[in-house]
Amino acid sequence: MSDYGNYVSPIRPSGYPAIDADERRELEVALRRACAWLTDVAQIKGETLTVEKNTPRHRYASWRGAIRGEYSSDRREWDFFAPVWHTGQAIKALVLASRALGDASLLGPAELAASFIGGARVNDPNDPDHGLILAFENGPTGINTSAILEAVDGLFLLSEATGRSDYKEWALAAVRWVGARMYRGAGLFDDCYEFSERRIVPGPWLANLPDGRETRPLIDDGIFLKAYRESGDGRMRTIFLETAERLLQEEEPAGNWIRFVPCRIATGIIHPRHAYWWGHPLLAAHDETGDARFLECAIRAGEWYLNAMRTDGGLFRNTTRDFRTPSFGHENSGICCAIILWNDLWQRTADERWAAAIRTALRFCRQLQFSETSDPNLTGALLERVRPPDGTDRSPFELRDLGTIFYAQAISRLLISSSERGE
Repeated sequence: MSDYGNYVSPIRPSGYPAIDADERRELEVALRRACAWLTDVAQIKGETLTVEKNTPRHRYASWRGAIRGEYSSDRREWDFFAPVWHTGQAIKALVLASRALGDASLLGPAELAASFIGGARVNDPNDPDHGLILAFENGPTGINTSAILEAVDGLFLLSEATGRSDYKEWALAAVRWVGARMYRGAGLFDDCYEFSERRIVPGPWLANLPDGRETRPLIDDGIFLKAYRESGDGRMRTIFLETAERLLQEEEPAGNWIRFVPCRIATGIIHPRHAYWWGHPLLAAHDETGDARFLECAIRAGEWYLNAMRTDGGLFRNTTRDFRTPSFGHENSGICCAIILWNDLWQRTADERWAAAIRTALRFCRQLQFSETSDPNLTGALLERVRPPDGTDRSPFELRDLGTIFYAQAISRLLISSSERGE
């Protein structure tokens, strides 16, 4: 069974699941534009920052290869949020795009991005934190556990694509560090590590939690299962399955996990990528064990996205448990993640609901990709968010690299699965 899900045509739905030559060309053009934005606009080519604000005051010896994450079109200003895991997901997007397009030239920028992560490692084998990736997110030196896990799948894929074993070793060392230092047991992880003090600290989100929880069931990208398959270390599989079990216990509302950050149980707001990070890997848990409970929960995560998606295919960042939203503040990376989940659900269930949702969502996303712009920083990117009006005529458009990254991942998976069927 393919790892990449099934394709559904966003343009000629009557032909689903087949994709014809015209559709493929159109999606390939969109994908090339997205990759060009990542490599030619968003990727830093020098060692030091220039125009970027770096509001979080992240500290890296070299920024070369990193992906600039936040862009405000009205001020034409760049900034950062969690550059390590964003860059790791960009690597994943470029490797998948290289395969989908048959374009090995995309592996060069992917390796440049990997060099940024390689330089953000604790490399000394005698250091007790050896293998740790400095995935700063919580202030200048605060490391987020999920940011480490979300950074490494691209390294696994890049290692396979290039034959370079060091990328895989970096990924395995990071996962081992998380398993040894941050795993609390029973499917729960400590959230934050303060590198300047070399100690676990409460996450900055905890003040918003009514029940005082200090741990989370992190299963992002199914990394512990992938690490088990790459290393044969049975403890990695155990951690993965314990976490999957914990998610079944903690599910609420259906298909989501509002009791854990970055959701906000006090206000009823659910993060738009939460059902993807925690729901999608349950498909791997089902594949590994044959346990139908995991597939059923992943289906409920897909259904959460069906309910959260607006009629035109959009998704909002602040979606409440009863699926109310504000009028502004899209999170288009979230709907791209939904496409990835729906693809893999269609592959396993052949349920037409997933096919119809993909058509709607992908059509919406394609309308959001900038192709003709007066600002070259926008060209090829996917619009992430429309901000509320502020009384001026300034542009309300806001980019996040994640919109373009997950858009590229979604299209790549669609094209790959189509090719695997010989279309």
